[in-house]
Amino acid sequence: MGSIRTKAAIATSTLIKGTDDSRSKARVANMGPKQEWEQFFDGHAPIYMKNVWTKNTVKEIDFILKEFKLEPGSSILDIGCGTGRHSIELAKRGYKVTGVDISSGMLTEAERTAEEAKVRVEWIHANATQFKSKAKFDGAICLCEGAFSLLSSSDQPIKFELAILRNIYAALKPHGKLILNAINGYAKVRKVTQKDVEEGKFDPASNTEVITMDFDTPEGKRSVQVRERGYVPTELIMLFEKAGFRVNHVWGGTAGKWGHRTIDLDEIELMVIAERPERLLQ
Repeated sequence: MGSIRTKAAIATSTLIKGTDDSRSKARVANMGPKQEWEQFFDGHAPIYMKNVWTKNTVKEIDFILKEFKLEPGSSILDIGCGTGRHSIELAKRGYKVTGVDISSGMLTEAERTAEEAKVRVEWIHANATQFKSKAKFDGAICLCEGAFSLLSSSDQPIKFELAILRNIYAALKPHGKLILNAINGYAKVRKVTQKDVEEGKFDPASNTEVITMDFDTPEGKRSVQVRERGYVPTELIMLFEKAGFRVNHVWGGTAGKWGHRTIDLDEIELMVIAERPERLLQ
């Protein structure tokens, strides 16, 4: 879903599968009370696709498929799928896709768009830290901070990321690859001040920023306080390896600029390319 702070500034259980004349409905996992990011994305969902960072979907899928080297018919897990733009484009190209998101509002938009595109995607309403899959996938994506980097008030850094990564690891077949975007911690640190630390707006111990997000609802404008966490490459590599992955690359990952390139210190996102090895890393 991209760097939320930047984007907000720009833009203020059995699956019931769809048929050609009925859209697929999301399977609902065991969800507790709505978390802060869930509230925000439920409200933001109707206008999400108007944001500029959503306009590179085809190019991004071209990049993903070149990295995955998977034949059509392979299965791909999309964690934090949002409005489903990556899931739907993958389904158009013949892949079997499961999209998971914490926001029912985003999934409603995804279902509608999939119906319009006449493709089938399995949609699951679940928190990525709690999502468990009996199915095994050939590849997985977690893009544009669809789940990673976005912490609730109760989430603990490190435990939060490891829960997501371990769930993805468990859902992948051996040698299955994961492509993940995370907030660039270098850029976040370069923008905050000591005053932000003293006022409780930024925690330097965890590179976590507290942000107030405004969003529209049928009842009018609302706001919610959220937490957004940044990472440096060495930290990401350690988290991935602790979850069992082998990290192949860490590159710059800003929307519209994906490629095999050095990280720009001021760009919004990093990209990790990782793989589930045949055996757990020691």
